[in-house]
Amino acid sequence: MSGARTRLFRAAFAALDLVGANRALGARTRGLGLILTLHHVRKWDGRSFAPNRLLEVEPAFLDLALGRATELGFDFVTLDEALARVRAGRSERPFLHVTFDDGYRDVRDEALPILRRHGAPATLYVASGFAEGSVDIWWLALEAALARASEIAIDLGAGNERLPCATPREKDAAWSRIYWALRAGPEERLRTETQRLALEQGIDPLSFARDLCMRWDELREVAADPLVEIGAHTVTHPMLAKHPAEVARAEMAESREAIAQALGRTPRHFAYPVGDLSAAGARDYALADEIGFDSAVTTRPGHLDASHAAAPTALPRVSLNGHFQTRAAVDALLSGAPFAMMRAARRLTGRA
Repeated sequence: MSGARTRLFRAAFAALDLVGANRALGARTRGLGLILTLHHVRKWDGRSFAPNRLLEVEPAFLDLALGRATELGFDFVTLDEALARVRAGRSERPFLHVTFDDGYRDVRDEALPILRRHGAPATLYVASGFAEGSVDIWWLALEAALARASEIAIDLGAGNERLPCATPREKDAAWSRIYWALRAGPEERLRTETQRLALEQGIDPLSFARDLCMRWDELREVAADPLVEIGAHTVTHPMLAKHPAEVARAEMAESREAIAQALGRTPRHFAYPVGDLSAAGARDYALADEIGFDSAVTTRPGHLDASHAAAPTALPRVSLNGHFQTRAAVDALLSGAPFAMMRAARRLTGRA
């Protein structure tokens, strides 16, 4: 997320709070409830170059968010209960379910004690290749490569170019240039280039899954907690929409089978990697249904209402973002007001 965009969102959250819009609009905009998205929960290390900061929140902020949800009258529910309320089209109190993508160890160490304290059920969506330590986490490898480099040589489609990376500002500019150019193209090229850049800087691309993600024995221990459900998140964490249907189907089905074999229970819920419209669409929602998942979640922002009963494998979520760790941001996200305003803006501009 660019600095300008980040500042705009911070200002919007503060403004909604200042004028009391969250309280005034919440009854009409929050729907039946919501599913939260998180990745890392860990103490901030203060690094100056952190392009993936949006994917990590501090433990104190998660505690604040769940405490605020309690104060605002939300029920903490399992994913099955959330789906039941959506199908019924009613919920006496708004509900909230917490989800974590990828299977990071800090979720066990930092987030789980907070969930227990609040009595908040959660679903952990596990990429089976991460649990086995056999798949690269390319966005972390790219960050680490740029953090270590003083200059990067790369061909992003207009011939070979050299990008300076000596300062945090230069690293941010290089990240934006490389990340979005690779995201827009074939995933094979994205992974090849990020692996190459990492290896050139002496970084093992597989080290991130090995060092940061829970192994099967750790996941087995976490899965024994009555608050925790384990869901599937593919094998190699691909953007499914970029691949043929047979590849997408295999990624979904094989991750489910790997988790079933390792943990002794078959996952009933699924999360699309990356999860926006560039990464998962109608074909993938249909595949998740055909494979037999009870639900599948995207990263498209929004709350749940009765209309989602017809599309349980295309559910929106609300991200707790590392750039916005304030009470005002929590109140806005729980109210649903920002998403209602975004929908209204799309209708006005003819983009709905």
